[in-house]
Amino acid sequence: MLFRDRVDAGQRLSAALLPYRDEAPIVLGLPRGGVPVAYEVARALAAPLDVWVVRKLGTPGFEELGLGAVAEGGGTYFNESVMAELGISAEDITDVVARKTAEVEARVRRFRADRPPPDLEGRTVIVVDDGIATGGTVRAALRTIRARRPARLVLAVPVAAASSLASLRAEADEVVCLDEDPYLGAIGSYYVDFRQTTDAEVEALLTQARAWAQ
Repeated sequence: MLFRDRVDAGQRLSAALLPYRDEAPIVLGLPRGGVPVAYEVARALAAPLDVWVVRKLGTPGFEELGLGAVAEGGGTYFNESVMAELGISAEDITDVVARKTAEVEARVRRFRADRPPPDLEGRTVIVVDDGIATGGTVRAALRTIRARRPARLVLAVPVAAASSLASLRAEADEVVCLDEDPYLGAIGSYYVDFRQTTDAEVEALLTQARAWAQ
């Protein structure tokens, strides 16, 4: 499946999520790329939109190789198999965790300003990203969101690696994915336009979503 851009992906994903509309869900986009997708979902479901900020923990010197992730609310996930293969312990990346935690806190302040995090207890929560490759950031987000005691936790993505999605099913109550690919490469190859989403674009979408919620 090929998407024109994140807006197109969000609109197509929305159609699969329409059964949740009557549950008065809250939609959480994972910044930055997940937010344009989540915006379309929230608009279609007439649901409030917020973010859940997560940052990948990269391997020192090889940042693209993920060792896990940190999420707002203090959640940390370590990919123990990758760390064992590289001979890296949690103590070895204390500085990386601290730096990424600070980045998470800074983005939370930027995206929410003085607003508190959303109250998720007893709600149907739909977590949206633009795609899943290894799944580390999504896993960290789902675990911290689960701790907020939602009534139902739904993971929704346009495209995902089949193996990663299978391992994430235990973290969510339900999973909605339009294209579950056992041979997934780069997420960007499933989009015609996969330009990077900016912080300013995330802020603008959140502002627009708050306007319709009032």
